[in-house]
Amino acid sequence: MTTINKNLQGGEFLIKEQESKYTYIPEEINEEQAMFRSMTMDFLDRQVHPLREKIDKQSENPDLIPQLMVEAGKLGMLSAALPEEYGGMAVDFNTETFLSEDLGTSQSFSVAVAAHTGIGTLPFLYYGTEDQKKKYLPGLGNGSLKAAYCLTEPDSGSDALSAKTKAVLSGDEWVLNGGKMWITNGGFADIFTVFAQVDGDKFTAFIVEKGTPGLTIGKEEVKLGIKGSSTCQVFLENVKVPKENLLGEVGKGHKIAFNVLNIGRFKLCAMVMGACKKSIDIATHYANERVQFGVPISSFGAIQQKIAQMAIYTYATESATYRVSGLIQDKIEALMSEGKSKVEAKLLAAEAYSVECALLKVLGSESLDYVVDEAVQIFGGTGYSEDYPVASMYRDARINRIFEGTNEINRMLSVGQILKKAMKGEIDLMGPAMKIQEELMEIPDFEDADDSVVLYQEHKSVNQAKKAILMLAGAAAKKYMLELEKKQEILMNLADMLIHVFTAESIILRTKKLVDKSTSNSEYQIAMTQCYVNDALEKMYLSGKHLLAEFAEDDMLIMMHMGLKRFTKYPIINTLALKKKIAKKLIEEKKYCF
Repeated sequence: MTTINKNLQGGEFLIKEQESKYTYIPEEINEEQAMFRSMTMDFLDRQVHPLREKIDKQSENPDLIPQLMVEAGKLGMLSAALPEEYGGMAVDFNTETFLSEDLGTSQSFSVAVAAHTGIGTLPFLYYGTEDQKKKYLPGLGNGSLKAAYCLTEPDSGSDALSAKTKAVLSGDEWVLNGGKMWITNGGFADIFTVFAQVDGDKFTAFIVEKGTPGLTIGKEEVKLGIKGSSTCQVFLENVKVPKENLLGEVGKGHKIAFNVLNIGRFKLCAMVMGACKKSIDIATHYANERVQFGVPISSFGAIQQKIAQMAIYTYATESATYRVSGLIQDKIEALMSEGKSKVEAKLLAAEAYSVECALLKVLGSESLDYVVDEAVQIFGGTGYSEDYPVASMYRDARINRIFEGTNEINRMLSVGQILKKAMKGEIDLMGPAMKIQEELMEIPDFEDADDSVVLYQEHKSVNQAKKAILMLAGAAAKKYMLELEKKQEILMNLADMLIHVFTAESIILRTKKLVDKSTSNSEYQIAMTQCYVNDALEKMYLSGKHLLAEFAEDDMLIMMHMGLKRFTKYPIINTLALKKKIAKKLIEEKKYCF
């Protein structure tokens, strides 16, 4: 079914293999990236982390995060991705990923920075005129200007294009009327990217500067988490902006709104990795220090299973994230070799991997939810107290399943994008799907595992699991045709299967590359890989069974259920023992150490 390919195109992971030697892994960090990370973590450790409680009391310290952003700007943290001609550092995409991971340890501060450097700055970089770029990008890069992105309205959240804010051209000015809500950085932003409808149906973006008459900022929202970040409503009453403050083209605002989100989704996943690792560090340290029944609770099997599973999810998420980071970096380089500018190449590369970015957003946010929840559980009653850091980490994590498009939207988007690519002929899903139907009628392959090849069984099992997705997606598409896009419960389960198979393959590729590159023992990474693959295949079977019960019946149901069991089969392994082994290493190191 699968063919080996050096650089997979977006969504092709379902029908093609990527060799481990072509897979980017975080262990390949270079000296320059390591120095940049060291500088970033030093800044966070000295100036941000010690102020966590003050930052969370945003109403008492409204100027604190803006001041810290200026300091971050001096170090290049806000301009890392900007071209040098606008005062940026022009780092590569992998370096951006490392920076995002490190920022993810800083909770509310990371939200402010991510909104500023992502949805706040990228619209100018990708769609601004040269004059707009020269006017705004240097200030956005050094922190003297702060940005906010005004898309959401009371009646248009996930359905962003139904926005009611209006823009009317009057002479040489645009006049804007409407309201926006949940605007991150709204309380201190200097520049607002505002989306509005022209002529009632032309979704368009505009640049509105702070202090423009008619622009007013609502009070700070009282939120469940990320309490240190500024979140306000923005009101526009006859706000007049110069004609030249049109951003992009009239009626093309959807390109800005949606394409910028691809990188936002990817970077959200990168940031949650930092939060996952920090949670594990804190929970492991506490488990070693907390004594019950005369021994540290880290010696209890139940606690060890939790710590190990937290590490497995983190290692798996990290593997998938850096794999996609490498794919995007390779795509950028390929597009630049074809004559595209670096800025255009980056935009097109992120768009090319929109499926993977959507999957990562779900994977990362839900992995962090699990990790911080277990961190609170390890702390027990003290974890519920605001005197300990895990309480705020738990609250802050919840927003990630809503940010950058809800996880439900991203699940359906990922499946929809793959199906659209197939219909356009960009991915050949039909051929492999038809071959699988033929394979269902053949005698199963009972080939023995090759123990001389590291993770041979895991690799084979994941390739088989891809067939389960193709089988089910093909059958669902055949039955429902164009109506499939309305069958949200089917799309959600297919998306879960995509997430599991992509992440399982990513963790295998990373571990295999580590084994091939290193003379040191990778036994813990192998153990984590085996545990993840075991659980992923079980979850894929369950999702597949739900799907079959929904749209298959009689002989078709029996045949496809047999195929599902066959394609998600994996040998019984002692995951409890493997997790105990993983946990002991973490407990010994007193931190996440993989």
